Amino acid sequence: MVVKYRFRLYLFTLAMLCGFGLLVFRLWSLQIDRREEFARMIPGAKRERARIPGPRGEIKDRNGVVLATNKASFEVRINLAEVVSEYKRVAKIHKTPLPEITFEIVERGIKRQKPELDIYKVFEETITARMLEMGVHKDYSVDSLRVHYRSFGGAVPWVYRDDLTFAEFSRIAEHNLGLPGVTVAERASRVYPLKSVACHILGYVRLPDDQRASAEDRKGWDYYVPDDFGGAGVEKSFDSYLRGKPGVRVMQRDQRGRPVGEVDEEYVEPRKGNDVYLSLDARMQIIADKALRDGKVGRGAVAVIEPSSGEVLAMVSVPSFDPNQFIPSIQQSDWDALLTNNTVPLLNRAVKGHVPGSTFKIPISFAGCLAGINMNHFNCSGSVTYGNKAMQCWIQRQSGGSHGSLGLSDAIKYSCNCFFYRYGNAAGISNITKVCKILGIGTRTGIELEDESPGILPNPDWLRANHPNERWSDGATANTSIGQGYVLASPLQMASVAATVANGGKAWSPHLLKRVMDHDKVVLDNPPSLRGDLSASVKPEEIEVIRKGMWKVVNDPSGTGKGARITGVEVAGKTGTAQNWRRDSRGVKLDDNHTWFICFAPYQNPKFAVCVLVQNGKSGGGCAAPVARRVLEQCLALDNGSFNVAAEALPPAEGHFNHIPSVQYADAAVPEALGADEDGDVGVGAPSAEPDDDQAPRVNTTPNIKRKADSAGSAGSSSGQNVPKAVPVRRVGIFNRGGSQETKPSEPAPSGGGFFRRLFR
Repeated sequence: MVVKYRFRLYLFTLAMLCGFGLLVFRLWSLQIDRREEFARMIPGAKRERARIPGPRGEIKDRNGVVLATNKASFEVRINLAEVVSEYKRVAKIHKTPLPEITFEIVERGIKRQKPELDIYKVFEETITARMLEMGVHKDYSVDSLRVHYRSFGGAVPWVYRDDLTFAEFSRIAEHNLGLPGVTVAERASRVYPLKSVACHILGYVRLPDDQRASAEDRKGWDYYVPDDFGGAGVEKSFDSYLRGKPGVRVMQRDQRGRPVGEVDEEYVEPRKGNDVYLSLDARMQIIADKALRDGKVGRGAVAVIEPSSGEVLAMVSVPSFDPNQFIPSIQQSDWDALLTNNTVPLLNRAVKGHVPGSTFKIPISFAGCLAGINMNHFNCSGSVTYGNKAMQCWIQRQSGGSHGSLGLSDAIKYSCNCFFYRYGNAAGISNITKVCKILGIGTRTGIELEDESPGILPNPDWLRANHPNERWSDGATANTSIGQGYVLASPLQMASVAATVANGGKAWSPHLLKRVMDHDKVVLDNPPSLRGDLSASVKPEEIEVIRKGMWKVVNDPSGTGKGARITGVEVAGKTGTAQNWRRDSRGVKLDDNHTWFICFAPYQNPKFAVCVLVQNGKSGGGCAAPVARRVLEQCLALDNGSFNVAAEALPPAEGHFNHIPSVQYADAAVPEALGADEDGDVGVGAPSAEPDDDQAPRVNTTPNIKRKADSAGSAGSSSGQNVPKAVPVRRVGIFNRGGSQETKPSEPAPSGGGFFRRLFR
């Protein structure tokens, strides 16, 4: 009897266990294995795709020194459509009216008022109070909020704050706002570790621009977060290479629109953009930068080119700025200060056209070679008359003397104006035009910078197009031949001229791009490009006459460029002093002469070609030549390993309008006295065709300017913000990974956005 009941008990227990086992199996199948299938069958449930912008690639110099990189920054993004949806749901429950405003629109030329939901009131009641409690509220522009909601709704999140500190980021992550549509996200933010070094070349980036996100771009995305993009400099020129590859995050929502988790198998991690290597050598860039600063140059430029390839090794302009000031956005007051600064720190003087003065006699020398007159002698009697105008040589103005009969080499050494008046007219304006086009004067050189000025090469065609009431004359050719009048050339163009003489006539296109890399893979290698070859039509011995003349400028006792001499190194160069005027704040016209020096070294097998521009200097030999010497001496020592320069950050160089009688360095010997007041060839004829140099440059892409908070956006701010204790998580934003979860007050909620750390660790 006992055995019989035991058997029934065992059988019943087994049946119960099997039943529970089948129930558990079924529950597992329905809730775990087939969860996604049933979730898709729920009315209103859906998946939403969010675009994750990829970090930009780095910008490096030729040796791998980082010039632009990324750091983690934190921002608060708000999906305004989700905020409105939650607000309407609560309003419906409590039967409260929705706040509305009207705004003016123009349709078919007719103005009318259109009602819309007052997103400001919704935002204040839903978000601002909680932000104040958390101690992370910041004043904002109500107009910006309304325009964004009107334009994009929830398709593009509105960035409420783009400048969260790590402490604020951690605070929000710990307490979690529990607010609809609010997300705290990591973003790759640009940083320029060397500060102002190469600032005019690097440029700056803009934060994601809503207006650049077209409907076609947003197609297929429920949430579209745009990319940073280049606003100026090589950041803009190479934007297509630097821009990262976007990732994808897919969120699952239930029928009530609440996020219930992320679909991990559909997550695509964003990829960093390609790294761009420039031809610049950061050490040489710093050498050139310090040469201008230590020489007390307030406005000027230096360009250093490799003669055998056209690669730009350094290109500096002072005054300068710190591009970090633009990240994540620049204050309106700081932007206004840059734009209104009379010394124009935003202007890249290395690629802007200036009156070149006597340095332009080198291209004229080549024009004479094409005309076959380069071996002729021309007489300097102190002046030459064209029409009814006597055009003097600088020596007559200084001492009443003359140079007499000169050949090309000595004419370059003495920088004789009368020789080049006659020589240029004998060569003809057509040959001058032909040579200058080969050398890249009067046209863009092709350097990968949008703000490059082509300069001006005046000739009869140009004059007819720009000054139809004037006629070309021999006097105009004479004035052009000494680099005066309408002639404008940039330091980069004149450095290219020096490089062409140095290498025997090959005019390489100056360029900044060295290569593009995707990790260890070469995406693009940028070989040298030959712009033209004067050696094809000019004999080597004729080019040597020009080279020898430049050698005499520096090394002959009567040369004008003795300030560029380097012990043990043969330097060849050409000085220039060009008339220029500027107007002060009262509109008064003031002298502001440009002093120049172009050179190359060593004389045999040249390694560097340099151009220096010093504004408001006394003479090219006394102001620009010592700067060139400093740059050449240290670059040559760096090249042979006897000198080293640390890639250090430099603050912005300050500009000024002080007159510079000469440039001297405290740790260098005082240069020999000049044989004369250099070549003071101020020329005669037409004034400069360019606007004054103290006018602000044209800004093609305005940076992100932090919009000033209006009175409404400032109303909720308080200096005594309190930080409450942790609260349970009530909702997870669309951009956070993982589903909704409860946390204890002592447990920080997950912050999301860990992709940045994975990319850059």
